[in-house]
Amino acid sequence: MRYYTATKSRNQGRDAWSVIFRHPVRLDVSTNKPGRRVRRGLGTADEVEAAALIDELNEILRTPSLWEPAARVGAAARFDSRVVDIFYDGLEATQVDFSAVRDQLLPLPGAEQGYRTVLLLGTTGAGKTTVVRQILGTGKRSERFPSTSTAKTTVADTELIPTEDPVFRAAVTFVPRDEVIDYLTENVSAAAVSALKGKNDRVLTRTLLDHVGQRYRFSYVLGRSVDEETDDLVDEDETETDDVDPTEYGAVDLAATMQVVQRAVQAIRVVAERHADVIRQEVEPDETDERVISEYIEENLDTVLRESDEYHEIVDALIDEIEKRFTSVAVGELRRNRQGWPLSWTWTTTERRDFLRVLAQFTSNYAPLFGRLLTPLVNGIRVSGPFTPAWGGPSAKLVLIDGEGLGHTPKSAAALSTHVTEQLLKADAVLLVDNAIQPMQAAPVAALKSIAVSGDAAKLHLVFTHFDQVRGPNLPSFQAREEHVLASVENVLKSIGEDLGPAAERALRRRLDRARFFVGAIQTPLEATVGTKIGQRSIQQFENLLAVLAHPELAVDAGNSRPVFDRMNLSLAVAEATKEFHARWRGLLGLETNTDSPKAHWTRVKALSRRLAEGWADGYEDLQPVANLRYELQRQIYLLLQRPLRWEGGIPSEDERQAIIDDLANAVTTELIEFTRRRLKDDVRLGWQAAFAQRGPGSTFIRARMISSDVLDRGAPIPTVSASPDQNRFLKDVAAIVTTAGQERNVVLE
Repeated sequence: MRYYTATKSRNQGRDAWSVIFRHPVRLDVSTNKPGRRVRRGLGTADEVEAAALIDELNEILRTPSLWEPAARVGAAARFDSRVVDIFYDGLEATQVDFSAVRDQLLPLPGAEQGYRTVLLLGTTGAGKTTVVRQILGTGKRSERFPSTSTAKTTVADTELIPTEDPVFRAAVTFVPRDEVIDYLTENVSAAAVSALKGKNDRVLTRTLLDHVGQRYRFSYVLGRSVDEETDDLVDEDETETDDVDPTEYGAVDLAATMQVVQRAVQAIRVVAERHADVIRQEVEPDETDERVISEYIEENLDTVLRESDEYHEIVDALIDEIEKRFTSVAVGELRRNRQGWPLSWTWTTTERRDFLRVLAQFTSNYAPLFGRLLTPLVNGIRVSGPFTPAWGGPSAKLVLIDGEGLGHTPKSAAALSTHVTEQLLKADAVLLVDNAIQPMQAAPVAALKSIAVSGDAAKLHLVFTHFDQVRGPNLPSFQAREEHVLASVENVLKSIGEDLGPAAERALRRRLDRARFFVGAIQTPLEATVGTKIGQRSIQQFENLLAVLAHPELAVDAGNSRPVFDRMNLSLAVAEATKEFHARWRGLLGLETNTDSPKAHWTRVKALSRRLAEGWADGYEDLQPVANLRYELQRQIYLLLQRPLRWEGGIPSEDERQAIIDDLANAVTTELIEFTRRRLKDDVRLGWQAAFAQRGPGSTFIRARMISSDVLDRGAPIPTVSASPDQNRFLKDVAAIVTTAGQERNVVLE
């Protein structure tokens, strides 16, 4: 048993004291052993009081009987509540439901209030947020809400509620502190690798501030150096600067922040070189290939750095600067959790201009405001107010959910993430926004497939943007342009039919025929283009879209017919799904050659293993094991549902058959979400932790093999004739999900 001691610290420029200690119970995933480093604010600037709190914490640290979560009640009677919160935070696996937090602050209206929820999906840059602007009437350059860009912009759930109430309301929730720190540590490690590669300070600064996944652009919060050039990550409204005064967003000493950043860059150079020398000594003496040596150093540098106090001091300095930005929030109510990190912010006003101006601090990507924005720290924002289309007409009673884009590349197109799938099931309608110039690339096709196998095709509406740019000598009319775009969609639907069966093709084709819309020139307010044909046509298309969204067609009654399925076919479906899943992941892990799923870079596999080891995510970028398993099971079960042994109660019509299939698929999907998350995340967390902790020669291959055998094989075993208890349990659990869903609908498996 190892004992640790807490010490107090106070960074330069801060009055309040903090505590730093190694936790005797919480796991340090970099070593897969107890001893996680913890740094928390003590909530006092008084040195004597801080010392007393440290003494209390050290009393807990030298008393093993107080280390169990059950001892918290007794500890609360003996020690200061701040000390108790600091030690016991994270001991129990609890996750904040941020949607529920926003519900408490600003409830979502539902069917009782006549509202329908609309989920917007689309590739990054397709224009889904611009579509939202047109519906809300916030397309003016002076308003810039929600923010748009040619790169990934919407990275938090944005929930928008047009109302007839003259009051504007906002509820914002923030990313947990530990998650922000985790991303910062990855940035520091990436910057250290760049330093060893001889990159200049500008490259190191960019690497340090902006995460490779674009989700966390800390440059928005901390600013960029004065010589940094504006790039394609800034808001498309960058030409309008005279109506924005950065000083309205608080007094921020950007020069002082840049000094902190530059000191961090120099410290990274020093610590990276020193630890690289240590790692270099571990290499076999007869190894002379510099490429092998460099790869070995790069592979192990992250693990070695995480054990260094200097490394954590760099992260501490940056997180302190980030936390300072919350003090610039001048209006509204900022609520913090027990550890002092911001949890939520709310504000109410009747002034539209003030509302959107203040909101920009939480949503904007506008370059002149870099260094004052909190955008990357927001994980959800809910807004309500009297928003109406500027081109006329009343606002529809819709809750618009605008989330993160689907991605550009085929690699990102395997399956919708768990989070998006959960949103899909809850939504009343889905708006798939696609680019008419290059329609139906990999990501929107993957979305269509996921919508189909989830039984949610009836919710689908398609909006094709950039219609004004679909040109050609053979496209003289709007109808010709539509037919040109639809030809591409037609090829996709045929391909989906071959993959998912005729039911999927039929359901999607029906929605394409009944709920497709083409809009163009929407980058500017449509009211300004009302004198043009494309402007008039786009307004008409938006009016038709809002009417369809607000007043959907009645659902088809499933009738009295019920299918009967062969239980053996379900076993075969589960076996085929797991085989497809493992083939994909053995390719991604580099254990087998798979041209459809080429080997992922080891750094991304390690990043994935860290997230699953920590337990705060079930995937990383396009590496989504939980979503992949769920989709393969969905796909095979959806195919099974199209092949019943027979029908009881008469042969149903085509529409009734589709309704039965979709209802069953929807019920099964709801259960598969939690089932696959438990099997590949919660139940095998120790396997993820062991895989992440690997270091030394060959650790990349060892990690890949451990993920395959200790995580994926255990979590999703392929059923065989001589099945193990685990394999039987997996198959039985899936069968139970399908059986229960069937029984509730009088469907029989025999």
